[in-house]
Amino acid sequence: MSAGRPYAAAMNLIPVSMRGYDRSWLGRDVIAGVTLAAVAIPEVMGYTSIAQTPIQTGLYTVIFPTLLFVLLGSSRLLVVGADSATAAVLAAGLAGLGIAGLTPNSAEWVAWCSLTALVCGGLLLVARLLKLGFIGDFLSTSVLVGFLTGVGIQVLSGQIPDMLGVTKGSGNWFQQQWEMIKSIPDANLTTVGFAALTIGLIVLFKRFLPSVPGALVAVVACITISTAIDASGNGVATIGAVPAGLPPVGLPQGVGLSDVATVLPTAFACFVLIIAQSAATSRSFAAKHGDRTDVNRDIVGLSGANIAAGLTGTFVVNGSPTKTQILDQQHGRTQVANATMAVIVLLFAVFFTGLLTNMPKATLAGIVFMIGYSLLDALGLRTIKRERYSEFLIACLTGFVVFAVGVEQGIVLAIVASVIEIIRRAYAPKDFVIQQGGDGAPRYLPATPGTQSEPGLVIFRFDAELFYANAGRFVDDVKALVDGAPDPVRWVLIDASALVDVDYSAGLQLKGLAEFLDARSVTVGLVRGDDAVAGALHTYEVIGTGSRVLVFPRLEDGMSAYRADRPVKS
Repeated sequence: MSAGRPYAAAMNLIPVSMRGYDRSWLGRDVIAGVTLAAVAIPEVMGYTSIAQTPIQTGLYTVIFPTLLFVLLGSSRLLVVGADSATAAVLAAGLAGLGIAGLTPNSAEWVAWCSLTALVCGGLLLVARLLKLGFIGDFLSTSVLVGFLTGVGIQVLSGQIPDMLGVTKGSGNWFQQQWEMIKSIPDANLTTVGFAALTIGLIVLFKRFLPSVPGALVAVVACITISTAIDASGNGVATIGAVPAGLPPVGLPQGVGLSDVATVLPTAFACFVLIIAQSAATSRSFAAKHGDRTDVNRDIVGLSGANIAAGLTGTFVVNGSPTKTQILDQQHGRTQVANATMAVIVLLFAVFFTGLLTNMPKATLAGIVFMIGYSLLDALGLRTIKRERYSEFLIACLTGFVVFAVGVEQGIVLAIVASVIEIIRRAYAPKDFVIQQGGDGAPRYLPATPGTQSEPGLVIFRFDAELFYANAGRFVDDVKALVDGAPDPVRWVLIDASALVDVDYSAGLQLKGLAEFLDARSVTVGLVRGDDAVAGALHTYEVIGTGSRVLVFPRLEDGMSAYRADRPVKS
């Protein structure tokens, strides 16, 4: 055995995200981890309100799931833990199961949450084995903006009853809001005061001291005041006793393999959202720092994190954009920061949960309200509206379905809408007529009838692969340009630089187009086609022996051939 093999074996034991670690980073990573813990503790407690699980389960999402991602993931910065969107999908999915006796915040509810996390972890593992990391790309940015905005509306509106100290209504979203409005006269003013103080402190610290976690300050302040005035004795609902200790380790009790199919739709919805959001977050921060990230390797880490969640009595976890941004702002460099956060939260869960007993539920509701508010992306929607109105309408529809119908239905619509958009773009891509500008550079004009490259010449560009669904449209557009040209068309050049593939059906359509144009004494040429496209067209007899279609390696060559031929044809 060579001397290098033991070293290589030892290096393989080091987590991918930790390789090449510089000791000078340690101080920044530890400080960033402490800051993350200060932010994460109140936030994950808020996420339990969305997932409708006990407070301690939120703390559990930051312990073993985070550590598993540290060991298995590739991203240096991605922070993994509870997330508002996946928590909302989970709660909506379980509520829609219709299982008799299954109530939020119960041990049975937590067991079903844990089973969903295990199934989600399994789906992520299968995705890694099949290299399906690209699935996340099927949720377009516009659809994701709409989806998260809808989740934000649902989350923040769901906290208003607890902020008022009134009973939550039942029924659909509109019925719940009407019941809440009717209950406003019954609001507990002290409860409202705690909610207002919480929101006020979060806003003030974010505005004037962004480096200080306002949510943590609000928790400390509200607990102190609540204890001093005996809030629970004055009609203010409080958290009550929170069990201390390590998370339970083992398979969830009361559910089994026969229940996997029941939670599979909910787990799949979480799976898609996890891949989409985590991949986008890790890629964006890696690009910012010039790092490389392996999405498929991160999927392994996310799989391990969710399996760890399922085995430690908590719910699905996801890559968090907000906490990843905090890590970056604190100049954290690696997953050492996340490991530090996990250790601090572990210590809190074991020794300090008793401090939470007198925390008003209105404080927790205020924190979640601000989490929901942060998901409202009005700027993103305005930008989408300005740039592409059709995508704006899809984003709005997705958001509306999420809060008005259900989160699960919203994620299904998001997936369907994204796939339809892909199909639409492939079926009806942009096409152009190319002209040569005065400086010799090509100009790309919309391919509308009446547009020509030069008198008697049409250079047509189709910005998509050519296949059976859009080949007819391709042929129709070329014929429309020929028929609508102000001068009799003598040459048609097809710019094939964007044609990455041509299937058999499209090949037959192209052959028919070439024969149609030849019958009208129109010379047809193919320019800038790569070897793969040229090979396919040769197989389909569009070019090559017996074909009258000319082939040019460059656009300039085709235009020169036309200009040389023009006097003869005249």
